[in-house]
Amino acid sequence: MGALDPEVAPWARGGAAGMAGAGAGAGARGGAAAGVEARARDPPPAHRAHPRHPRPAAQPSARRMDAGSGGLGSGDNAPTTEALFVALGAGVTALSHPLLYVKLLIQVGHEPMPPTIGTNVLGRKVLYLPSFFTYAKYIVQVDGKIGLFRGLSPRLMSNALSTVTRGSMKKVFPPDEIEQVSNKDDMKTSLKKVVKETSYEMMMQCVSRMLAHPLHVISMRCMVQFVGREAKYSGVLSSIGKIFKEEGLLGFFVGLIPHLLGDVVFLWGCNLLAHFINAYLVDDSVSDTPGGLGNDQNPGSQFSQALAIRSYTKFVMGIAVSMLTYPFLLVGDLMAVNNCGLQAGLPPYSPVFKSWIHCWKYLSVQGQLFRGSSLLFRRVSSGSCFALE
Repeated sequence: MGALDPEVAPWARGGAAGMAGAGAGAGARGGAAAGVEARARDPPPAHRAHPRHPRPAAQPSARRMDAGSGGLGSGDNAPTTEALFVALGAGVTALSHPLLYVKLLIQVGHEPMPPTIGTNVLGRKVLYLPSFFTYAKYIVQVDGKIGLFRGLSPRLMSNALSTVTRGSMKKVFPPDEIEQVSNKDDMKTSLKKVVKETSYEMMMQCVSRMLAHPLHVISMRCMVQFVGREAKYSGVLSSIGKIFKEEGLLGFFVGLIPHLLGDVVFLWGCNLLAHFINAYLVDDSVSDTPGGLGNDQNPGSQFSQALAIRSYTKFVMGIAVSMLTYPFLLVGDLMAVNNCGLQAGLPPYSPVFKSWIHCWKYLSVQGQLFRGSSLLFRRVSSGSCFALE
């Protein structure tokens, strides 16, 4: 999903339990952060390289390719490339939609099936709630296979709008003026460049999120209608009319603030942590050959392990930071459906929240800030409830 999905990093946003992130889309966070790390993980200063085998020159970044002639996003190829990204994002979004659908129903507290008795790793009996596969099977029994794709249309439109917005912003505010992180930079200089690039990515992410959020709200409400078997939100245009009539313009932006905060924290956390780890903890002298000096046939082999480690740093940091930012995703989604006339946003499933802070505090007291973060092994905890009371 990557930058194509405004819902921020699918594998990442629900990464607290492995499967969670795949449904949220997650999405744009991972894509927004990935471009910065591509330069940030370049090997630190060249004076650490072995004199016999000088460090290879820094490769041109993806952004430089876009800016230069012949790149993926250059000249006459730009519209085609953008259309390709939109189509690719639509395909990934459609395939992952059932996962997001089940995740959202769990987030609002809808548990139509009773827990089952199982054992944990210590052999003790515990209660487990239905997994994603059991939940999805239940939806198919009620609505048929097509029911797994309820709310998909506005979500596809939201993702497409986000992708087009980011592409347009790159044309209006080209990243060419931003200096790329080089392996010749010292620590202070490289950090300044990472901060500058992260700020640029944050601007694009926030703007695309704000423009696509109204469609995200419509998608969320279409999906949670499964709880009360309502049909209030049946189409994009009719939903726009209902929200504007009942809630005004602000109704399209409920839950936006926690989503924006989660995106910002995720982006900065991933980029800065990955930068410091690659700069201070990854040793360029690590070699896959005895003595750490490489060989004449492969003079750059002493850097292969270091570069391999750097290539995984962003992925690991994305999972770790997503565990901390998941509550922002949960609160934002709950606020999008709260008190909108649907059963899933009213008691007993949820109290009427005055603000997203009120929602956060309520979930914190209930011990439910990570509800829905796991879709496979859903153990019933002391703070769990089948419906918010």
